[in-house]
Amino acid sequence: MMKKCIILGFFLGAGIFAFTQTVKIADQETGNPLSQVKITVTGTSQFVVTDETGKADISGLPGEKGFSFSLTGYEPRTLGKADLINAGFMVYLSLTGISLDEVVISASRFEEKQRDVVQKIQVMRGSEIQHINQTSMADVLSFSGNVMVQKSQLGGGSPVIRGFETNKVLLVVDGIRMNNAIYRGGHLQNVITLDNSILERTELVFGPGSVVYGSDALGGVMHFYTRDPQLSADGKAAVKGNGFARYNSAASGYAAHGDVTVGGQKWGSLTSFTYSSFGDLRQGAVRNPFYGNFGSRPWYVERIGSRDSVIVNPDSNVQIGSGYQQYDFLQKIIFRPNEKVTHLVNVQYSTSSDVPRYDRLTQVAGGLPRFAQWFYGPQNRLLSAYTLRLADVSGAFDHGRLIFAYQNIEESRHDRRLNNPTLNHRIEKLDIFSFNADFDKVSGAHEFRYGAEAYMNLVESTAYKENITTGEQAPLDTRYPSGGSALSAAAIYGTHTWEISDKFILNDGIRFTYTNLTASFEDKTFFPFPFDKVKQNHNELNVNLGVIFIPAPALRLTANLASGFRAPNVDDLSKVFESVQGNVIIPNPDLGPEYTYTAELGLSHTIEKKVVVSATGYYTRYLNAIAVRPSLFDGRDSITYDGQLSQVTTTVNAGTAFIYGLEGGLSGNLNPWFSIQGTVNYTYGRVIENETTVPLDHIPPVFGKLSLNMTKGKARAEVFVNYSGWKKLEDYSPSGEDNLAYATELGMPAWTTLNCRLTGKLSQKASIQVACENMLDQNYRVFASNISAPGRNWIITLRGSF
Repeated sequence: MMKKCIILGFFLGAGIFAFTQTVKIADQETGNPLSQVKITVTGTSQFVVTDETGKADISGLPGEKGFSFSLTGYEPRTLGKADLINAGFMVYLSLTGISLDEVVISASRFEEKQRDVVQKIQVMRGSEIQHINQTSMADVLSFSGNVMVQKSQLGGGSPVIRGFETNKVLLVVDGIRMNNAIYRGGHLQNVITLDNSILERTELVFGPGSVVYGSDALGGVMHFYTRDPQLSADGKAAVKGNGFARYNSAASGYAAHGDVTVGGQKWGSLTSFTYSSFGDLRQGAVRNPFYGNFGSRPWYVERIGSRDSVIVNPDSNVQIGSGYQQYDFLQKIIFRPNEKVTHLVNVQYSTSSDVPRYDRLTQVAGGLPRFAQWFYGPQNRLLSAYTLRLADVSGAFDHGRLIFAYQNIEESRHDRRLNNPTLNHRIEKLDIFSFNADFDKVSGAHEFRYGAEAYMNLVESTAYKENITTGEQAPLDTRYPSGGSALSAAAIYGTHTWEISDKFILNDGIRFTYTNLTASFEDKTFFPFPFDKVKQNHNELNVNLGVIFIPAPALRLTANLASGFRAPNVDDLSKVFESVQGNVIIPNPDLGPEYTYTAELGLSHTIEKKVVVSATGYYTRYLNAIAVRPSLFDGRDSITYDGQLSQVTTTVNAGTAFIYGLEGGLSGNLNPWFSIQGTVNYTYGRVIENETTVPLDHIPPVFGKLSLNMTKGKARAEVFVNYSGWKKLEDYSPSGEDNLAYATELGMPAWTTLNCRLTGKLSQKASIQVACENMLDQNYRVFASNISAPGRNWIITLRGSF
């Protein structure tokens, strides 16, 4: 009887295998389908590849020897015929910690293997972003281990790469530059307008990116890629959806997200919506006794009736005046009439409630709060774009991409002094038009990529003051020229990769950029501008040259030389505003571009095909650095502005600066279940002016991350440490951008946090994530931040899909 059952089982299994034609491959952690997985008959060269739904027909392959499954960035897997039948023809692949064959896009705007790119690039896949489990994109970046994020308020986050920040780091979303004409040199919060819930991946490019991306890419490029709609491979309408609900304890915050993609063979749609709400942030309660009540919030201002009252905060660890809400929407429609042509419409919209400027709300003047109100108005970002993708084209290019985009940006500032009924409103609106054309061509061992870019920023700046008691309104001085401003650019570029041999790879590139800026100073009621109009134009040429040497499979050496530039924008050239009480910044029509020249050496070594140890050293010569310095107006060093005698300052090209640093990394799989990752970043920068060397602003202290991950069955766990060294008093920039006033008398103390995360699958369609950040409830601030970091923070997220 037993023998008959075995024989029957064998023939039944063989029958099932014979009639089953499709195998499906998915990500072990997320359950998402994986395309381009190579399914090879073990010991042969016969293979098939999965489609966009993660499926492949294997009916034409002999199955007696079993199958091997491989995809760049994932651990390869081999299954015998019986194992595949027992798995129900469902195969899961796990991410690998190391792979130089991983495909990256940002270095040249087209797909290429990371091993062929001389620049350091960190890839944050969508599954990793999901595992980090943060609502704000700024917070996601802060857990990358290689980016320090400054905050002036909870509704903010200003990324720092290699000592460059704000308008010196380029943000790009879906191939479209986010940096605009009013990105300032201080600290920015624009990155929070990106919804990380819908990101396919994020790529961080370290070092100058001006050859491919033009102005602003001095420290690096942060390229964010949102998901595309999924098409159906079998002719039937495919409907899929994802959603989550999240709670975090430190800000008593919650978030909800939902997205649905509907796809046919040629048409597809993706709709996404996310709502986020943050309460007032609670800081850590465990303080270093040497610094007393550093960061505490003992009072706050509240309007009671017709007067401002200073209220005692019952819990000084709760940073009252930091909460806000945000809404993010995305709609994509794709049409692919054939394999060679794809049309894509991309609409993104982000808006928020008023966002309190927490640091200003804690300022004191004469023993009393300086401000009763200080907040950013709703930060609105609208992007609409049409993209045409061309593939497998013979002739001058193999692949092409054209992007036509329009962005509408609105941001505003509102402030009112204590016991003063006048609320000041300053509003900035931008219309941004852009065009990108990018192409690639492979010819033997040579890969050519080239293209053109053009964009125009139109800036409208308005202002008025309002009596909150009577409702009366009156004119007010604008932040930027009242007659309007315009910044435009046009460029062409080309890059080249030459695989000279298995051991030598050459990267080179060149770009020519023309920029033009105009600003009209029509209203001189509030400030006697000595000019009516300012006009500038600049021609810039950027180059890069890099060599990759691979003397052995486990060793990779890189050397790179690159130039970068940043043309003055409207904020640099033409703003008039009070930055610090008693100081006023006035326009400088003679301001010129700033330049960088960077030399970089890198090394990575793979140990026993499991762990990669890497190090990158760089030196940047920074010329004509744009900085704020004391100045004169009509021969005077102080003028009366906004009713107060204020020192005159202006934005100038401050001379020569230099930055050098070292970045170290550790990444790999210790065994099939455990992986380790670690980073360390050290940066040093100085400005040379009048034969005097002083600290450069935005230079972070040493910082990094060390984590241990375990993935087993339906669970993934991570224990990690984030850390930062001292930013000592003598290393603070005298410009004020490092915000020494919000640190201790000796600078910003070092800190270390212990954190853990756990993801558990409840089913193939549902999972739960639990994280405890800053487990020891340490009280600390990130360098240059004006708000204390979260204390012990529990994050609970429930995810589901269909």
